Amino acid sequence: MRVLVLFSCLSKNVFISKSTQNEQLMVFAKYSYDALGERIRLRDFGTYKNKTFHRDVLLLYRQGVMYEINYKARSCCKKPLNDDFHPLAVPTNSSLLGQVVLGSSSGPGQGVLVNTWGGELQSKEGKAEYMSTVTEFGCIPVTTLVHSSSGWVVTSFYNNVIGLVDPEDLIPPSFCKGACLERQEPVTFFSLF
Repeated sequence: MRVLVLFSCLSKNVFISKSTQNEQLMVFAKYSYDALGERIRLRDFGTYKNKTFHRDVLLLYRQGVMYEINYKARSCCKKPLNDDFHPLAVPTNSSLLGQVVLGSSSGPGQGVLVNTWGGELQSKEGKAEYMSTVTEFGCIPVTTLVHSSSGWVVTSFYNNVIGLVDPEDLIPPSFCKGACLERQEPVTFFSLF
């Protein structure tokens, strides 16, 4: 069986970066992930079409809601989340493309053994091809490249830590309790980027 669950949880110390081939999008984010509870928290900043942005979002897939959190104003926007939870995993239909050592294999501790998997997935723009590199031991994500009709998107993962350092990161803050669900087009994880 080829499905490899990468993590049940990542801590808030995980960082990801995402950029597009046409350089219109560049994002850096703190990322908390809980596969068992189907929750994701992103605190990101970046540029899109030469405009700077900052977001703090909490995606609660089991409840079907997303919170946009503003700690400075102590406010929340609660929006419908219309997406299935996508676990960080190597898809079952992927093919092993190769295994290499990142860094050096000349001495102990100088490199990391990684596997690169490839395949096709369905995106909002149609079919897309992907290559995902994960560590051999622990199956921890390193980099994912996705190619669709709009070009390449690269996502890199840094400082991965297994386990939640602060589980409160994946619970809406107390000032979000009174937030009403906005009536709008539901968001998806991929529409955030």
